Amino acid sequence: MGATTVAVLGSTGSIGTQTLEVMRAEPDRFRAIALGANSSVSELAAQTAEFKPAAVGIGDPRLVRELRAALPAGVEVLAGPDAFADLAGRADVVVNGVVGFAGLGVTLAALRAGRRLALANKESLIAAGPLVQPLRAVPGAELIPVDSEHSALHQCLAGQASAPERLILTGSGGPFRGCGAAALREVTVADALAHPTWSMGPKITVDSSTLMNKGLEVIEAHELFGVDYDQIDVVIQPQSVIHSMVTFADGSTVAQLSLPDMRLPIGYALAYPERIGTPFGAVDWSALGSLTFELPDTDTFGCLNLAYEAGRTGGTAPAWLNAANEEAVAAFLDGRLRWHEIATVIDSAMQHHDGAAADSVDAVIAADRAGRCRAADAVVGIRS
Repeated sequence: MGATTVAVLGSTGSIGTQTLEVMRAEPDRFRAIALGANSSVSELAAQTAEFKPAAVGIGDPRLVRELRAALPAGVEVLAGPDAFADLAGRADVVVNGVVGFAGLGVTLAALRAGRRLALANKESLIAAGPLVQPLRAVPGAELIPVDSEHSALHQCLAGQASAPERLILTGSGGPFRGCGAAALREVTVADALAHPTWSMGPKITVDSSTLMNKGLEVIEAHELFGVDYDQIDVVIQPQSVIHSMVTFADGSTVAQLSLPDMRLPIGYALAYPERIGTPFGAVDWSALGSLTFELPDTDTFGCLNLAYEAGRTGGTAPAWLNAANEEAVAAFLDGRLRWHEIATVIDSAMQHHDGAAADSVDAVIAADRAGRCRAADAVVGIRS
């Protein structure tokens, strides 16, 4: 049996580079046939030299000439907003590591082509869940989550004949766990990016600090596993060893445990239903110590409740929420917004949600645009 072919889209980001580490560890098992990055020409060229894909994509078309000059002859180069979606139809497994709403096209293209989608881009499922769901029935299409929490739920549910009673999403609590609202009024960007257990890109790290990442994961869990919002709980597990849990009607709770290492859920998605042979995240039980649990402080971290509200509203509300959050986080990272104002901006934007259905790509794109505009207006209003 030949190697599994893989397209790694967002290959120079955190998920992409860790995917390549997994593939590097098991070179006879996985073969990269397509790589894609938005703008990191030199890193993409270095990855191409090592992994020798047949095709690469660059999101920014202005960089295509520079990229071609850095690549060996014979490598196909695609550029522009449709490049990644084109590459998504070429491999057995498509790793969607594109950041933010921009990953929607990859998600839709991979499933339409009947490929296995290793989904790290939660935003596309959150914003366009009603569009993604029917594509999961395409022959050959398969969606395996790469988020550590949803990978854990997938592993806990695999082979179970009974439906779950509850899904319990765990989280570290981020860098500000235990801090009250007053202590967070002077948070800096550096403070928000100092995650206690995970190494991630800046946007998702800020989301973790506000608990919006956990809120988006609640919506994603609903879409992935078809479980009602009233059956999805969030628990803080500061050691980041229990990655999520499932409770069944008989009172049993099944959990997935490992040290915090994203290469484990990536490897799980690449090899499913088998497992890779490299023990990323293996626990040394003699040195682990204690595991502790807390309830999230939703008074201080209001983004979690905003996500539950958007999920229950449905339609384009999750797309609107995701867009407003991306806009607010970008403003914070740019120094135009304070950390404690992120939730305020999102809440302000959500007050204007128009109740539209997410029944087409155009409707989702329109909701994304409107959510961003309302959030941008709210940022300006706070600063004026």
